[in-house]
Amino acid sequence: MARLRNRKMFVRPTAKKKQADVDHITGDKIPRSFVFARGKLPGSLRQLQMNLRKLMLPFTALKLKEKKRNSLKDFLNVAGPMGVTHFLMLSKTETAPYLRVARTPQGPTLTFKIHEYSLAVDIAQSQLHPRCPQDLFKNAPLIVLSGFGSGEEHLKLTTVMFQNIFPAIDVNTVKLSSCQRIVLLNYNKDTKLIDFRHYSIRLQPVGVSRRLRKFVQNHQVPDLRNLQDVSDFVSKVGYGSESEGDDEAATVTLANDLGRVNKASTKSAVKLQEIGPRMTLQLIKIEEGLCSGGVIFSEYGTASEKRQEKNQNNGEDTEENDEDSD
Repeated sequence: MARLRNRKMFVRPTAKKKQADVDHITGDKIPRSFVFARGKLPGSLRQLQMNLRKLMLPFTALKLKEKKRNSLKDFLNVAGPMGVTHFLMLSKTETAPYLRVARTPQGPTLTFKIHEYSLAVDIAQSQLHPRCPQDLFKNAPLIVLSGFGSGEEHLKLTTVMFQNIFPAIDVNTVKLSSCQRIVLLNYNKDTKLIDFRHYSIRLQPVGVSRRLRKFVQNHQVPDLRNLQDVSDFVSKVGYGSESEGDDEAATVTLANDLGRVNKASTKSAVKLQEIGPRMTLQLIKIEEGLCSGGVIFSEYGTASEKRQEKNQNNGEDTEENDEDSD
């Protein structure tokens, strides 16, 4: 009888799919980011750093390793070959935490003071039904800016910075299934504070009961043992269409099918659910370069403005002294 030979099997390693550098629809370069700390951070700010990395997915380094001896130049040297276009840097002083958003490699750099912040886990614990599906971070979030149209130069720079930190979309070709998250920045001109919010987007068909929706989505046979007829399952009191879904201001007509429930040419209610993190920011300073260079804007006034104000005050004092001597 012939002896069976032991054949060695060769398994070819599968290459990891590389992310595209250019959007195949818009043709623009896809922005990428590093989120890291400058200096030592307390535990809560470390969690905020991880929340920001998750928010910036999928075009960020979620597991970026940092060391105390790493300088800004070290991150910059790695950023070039990896196509990283923006840095988000968290730091903490004795007075307050700060967030710096910079364009690589030559700036500008925007420095924000963090007045308040809430972590994603805190927001989830405050909700009765927190929602965070697995594919929620598969695509980059949409960006919506409100209150930045006053025409002031520092607000224009802030608008451009945040618009370019996320990939651009073409409203004519974008797939609705890729629009699952939204980042909202609202500027209050009276307090000069920016409300930073992160939401998930969910669509629900208008006029369809919650029971029917769950039945179609979950593919499970409903429990009809205590019902006299199938119609009781559909028309049972307390399970009709939700009142918030009938609000015309929150409904859209879909151009194509989205999932098993939301069909084309039908009305669906747009629901936003906050997933965090949440921050209240104040723009403190804008620098021309990467954490260096001339100061374009300062909440407390630039050095030239202070010198000009001082010279003006000295001139007024001199005129008053001359009048007194006369």
